[in-house]
Amino acid sequence: MVPGAQAQVDWGDEGDLLAHVGIGQVYSFHMILSYSRDPFCCFTTGMDLSTFWDSHRRAFAHFGGVPGSIVYDRTKTVIRRHVAPGVAVPLHPEAAAFAGHYGFAIDVLAAYRPTGKGRVERQVNIVRDHVLAGRRFDSIADLDGAFGGWLPIRRSQVHRTHGQLIAVRAEADRAGLRPLPAEPYLVAEKHLRRIGKDCLISFEGSLYSVPARRIRAGQKVLVRVGPDTITIHSLTPGSDGQTMLAAHPRAKTSASWVIDADHWDGLPDGHTRATSTDSDSTQSFTAAPVAATEPLFTLLARRGVNQPVPSRPLSVYADAAKENR
Repeated sequence: MVPGAQAQVDWGDEGDLLAHVGIGQVYSFHMILSYSRDPFCCFTTGMDLSTFWDSHRRAFAHFGGVPGSIVYDRTKTVIRRHVAPGVAVPLHPEAAAFAGHYGFAIDVLAAYRPTGKGRVERQVNIVRDHVLAGRRFDSIADLDGAFGGWLPIRRSQVHRTHGQLIAVRAEADRAGLRPLPAEPYLVAEKHLRRIGKDCLISFEGSLYSVPARRIRAGQKVLVRVGPDTITIHSLTPGSDGQTMLAAHPRAKTSASWVIDADHWDGLPDGHTRATSTDSDSTQSFTAAPVAATEPLFTLLARRGVNQPVPSRPLSVYADAAKENR
């Protein structure tokens, strides 16, 4: 194995580590440099496309460069569809673009080859045993901090396969990495959504607002999803040539409402719900207060009924009831 030539990537499912703070699922992203076994790990709440490649950027920054190739399983964030053994694997367009920008080759494991990336799969278990086991965490930042605190211990160990200190061998490994490009490549998932009458769209079980004055109910919009943000775009540019309608932080839990109160401006508020008995439909009117639109009030007002109600003692009604028996 040549220094800097290869890295391996894998996910770990860490379950409900943060369920007590409202985060139902936690995943660990792992990248390991194959020559030295120098590891990187970060924790996420999802395994979607944008989170996957954002974790790559974090790993490249950690190592200070980009390996020549990266080994993957046949996951939907890397390949477009599954094919028969021996057939060329079609890469996901965003995976191909990301790899092209950073200058590494995508090495997809052959079908039915479960041991093809044993280096990183072993690292997933090591992190569970030495970083997560028996500890309580309150946030994703706590989890990332725990790995960062343990990493010097791991790098100071002699690896049983190559027989050298991981940190010492990593120096050559990192020196062989390709330099980072001047600008990052930002991957965003894209989805079509339809706007409701309440100027909200639904994504991942949460609701996000768009400005009522710039949209119409039922209109389709493009949702671009990043690891931490969501932007909502019209399918055609507006009068200003722009397509973006709204930008929101991405909801951390399902059933969240991510609302900008200014977006409500322009929604119907009921102020035009007035009625008239005048036959002249062109007559201007002012909406009556809500209390004045009660049916009984309207009926009495229309007939000009303004009769005083006599006051009688209750005994009168009692005597009347006896007579009717």
